Amino acid sequence: MQKFFEDRHRLFWLLHTLGWVGFALISYLGSLFQEMRSAYWIVVGLDAYAGWLLTIPLRYAFQRVWHWEPWKMLLSVLAVAILIAAVWTVFRNFNYWEIYRHGFKPDSWTQYFRQTTVGFYVLLSWSGLYFGIKYYQTLQQEKQKSLTASNKAHEAQLKMLRYQLNPHFLFNTLNAISTLVLLKESDTANKMLVRLSDFLRYSLYKDPIKKVPLQQELYAANLYLEIEKVRFSERLTIIYDIDEAADQALVPSLILQPLVENAIKYAVASQTSGGKIMITAQKFGHDLLMEVADDGPGMVISDGLPKGESGGVGLVNTKERLAALYDRNFSLVLTHNHPRGLKVNIRIPFEVESTDETNA
Repeated sequence: MQKFFEDRHRLFWLLHTLGWVGFALISYLGSLFQEMRSAYWIVVGLDAYAGWLLTIPLRYAFQRVWHWEPWKMLLSVLAVAILIAAVWTVFRNFNYWEIYRHGFKPDSWTQYFRQTTVGFYVLLSWSGLYFGIKYYQTLQQEKQKSLTASNKAHEAQLKMLRYQLNPHFLFNTLNAISTLVLLKESDTANKMLVRLSDFLRYSLYKDPIKKVPLQQELYAANLYLEIEKVRFSERLTIIYDIDEAADQALVPSLILQPLVENAIKYAVASQTSGGKIMITAQKFGHDLLMEVADDGPGMVISDGLPKGESGGVGLVNTKERLAALYDRNFSLVLTHNHPRGLKVNIRIPFEVESTDETNA
């Protein structure tokens, strides 16, 4: 049904026919109040059919003047409406006199144009409806184009933000592998390459626009942390505290990775004794709460965000992605961890994959 109404050609013929059927019905009902004989319905039918035929060329005439200047278009519409109304009025009077009044002949040929004004108003109404509907369709089409363009730009922005993460992480890891090779720790470097391959395979195969269950996001975060485990060994401790109800909640892909990467950079790598990273997630009402905390030296926080550039590219990237996906229905806040360290808290709407999407 929707495709039918989107087809302008079919919609024109439907509305055009229904309009003249409505005209015939109203004219016949009006004749009943004037106590006209039953034969009058033939006159009404012929009048409506003549109007149906005569207004078909108006469509093509109006299509030609659609892009003209407003005053030219208005004058053209009025001129054509008067011309068609005059022809239609002659036809209506002829039908009435020949059929209903049994061959009546007027005294003057000018009487054939009597009531042209009535026909003009009918034609003007037809023209107004035509332009009104055409303008509405054009407006809807432009709105659809605008929405499509906005969605394309939105998708492009999300893809750009998501793909920024891969080279950022990749350069850091390759630098670490290069260092291990220089130190002739080939076994450790090989382990990192294997884990890097697994992580990149996961990140590149996932659609950057679609959301993934938190369970998969934790798998990706664990792949990254396994790579860092090779670097830091016993210096890195990882703790997970994931609520079972939050396991299947949908989150943007690789949303935790830059936060974990920041924790590695500012809390673990900066301390000779290493550090601890805690990843928690829970459902709270209609929201999903996620937290990445560390026990590092922390950083200066102003209005819930790192002061200066100490948060790195990843934190800015994460906030921009959340804003693009959830508009204002999210929060990303940094707070001091107790007794030391930093916590990054994310709140997003709690969503799960629908049954239809799963079956698809």
